[in-house]
Amino acid sequence: MKQAQSAKDEMGWMTRAADHKATRLAVNWVRVVSIWSMSALYIAVGIRHFTAPEFFLNIVPPALPFPLELVYITGAWEVLVGVLLCFPRTRRIAGWGTLLLLVVVFPANVYLSMEEAPQLALGITRRQALIRLPFQLPLMLLAFWHSRQVHYTRFSLLCAFLFFPTIGYFLTL
Repeated sequence: MKQAQSAKDEMGWMTRAADHKATRLAVNWVRVVSIWSMSALYIAVGIRHFTAPEFFLNIVPPALPFPLELVYITGAWEVLVGVLLCFPRTRRIAGWGTLLLLVVVFPANVYLSMEEAPQLALGITRRQALIRLPFQLPLMLLAFWHSRQVHYTRFSLLCAFLFFPTIGYFLTL
């Protein structure tokens, strides 16, 4: 009887280990997809800062000086972190640079959510602007996830889960 229980326990352990390995492989696959997707997104949005700066000028809070220059600086910053994200050797810098970028541009998102003028300029409702705000947190978590090679499995699962609705939301803009 003990041998049967021991064999059953060993099989259960092996099954859990196989499931854990499959989960890690799936999460690693999502991480790679998210790295390349976010890289492309940051590069595309960064280029848009130069090709359509008026879009971004509409959400620069009026209290900030040199709005056009700020649009160009944040655009260049987005292109840079997008490119750096492509290479494993510079991914840590890209992740931290993206985190800092998201903090820097957060006031523009707050301004957009609170003021009617930028909402009208972008053709969005206050509700749409408010929905945009919480997506900054998943973007920050993804940037941190991308900045490091190894993470706890639960954190990686959370980021893998958050990636799909986050990228889906931004692709609909």
